[in-house]
Amino acid sequence: MNRNIHQFGAALASGIVFGFGLALSGMLNPARVQGFLDVFGTWDPSLAFVLGGAVIVASIGVQVMKRMRHPAFDDSFQVPANRRIDAPLVIGSALFGLGWGLGGFCPGPAVASLSVGIPQTALFVIAMLAGMTLYDRVWSSRT
Repeated sequence: MNRNIHQFGAALASGIVFGFGLALSGMLNPARVQGFLDVFGTWDPSLAFVLGGAVIVASIGVQVMKRMRHPAFDDSFQVPANRRIDAPLVIGSALFGLGWGLGGFCPGPAVASLSVGIPQTALFVIAMLAGMTLYDRVWSSRT
């Protein structure tokens, strides 16, 4: 029971820091994200610094993980075993990019943007959850 409370606390703290970082960086604003993706129009390169910072932090995290025997709240690290670039990965990446470009959100910022109360955000999150459920029910059972 005590372990579950610590897991919940760690997840909550991580989510708060992540959401704050998204808000601070402007990733909750779909127009700003779309401006970053509009490389042939009025390109806004500021989110490149956000993405670069995320890569640096993740790289440090991977190096720390490699030195640990196990994570703080689990018996082993949950690392993907498949390292191949296959059709489902490419198609999924293309769909993600298409949704990011059209909607201006990826999953994390979309959920964090619900706190702002913009109706389009709720519609995006509902569509995203429907797509995730459809994938889980139809395609994931094939693997």
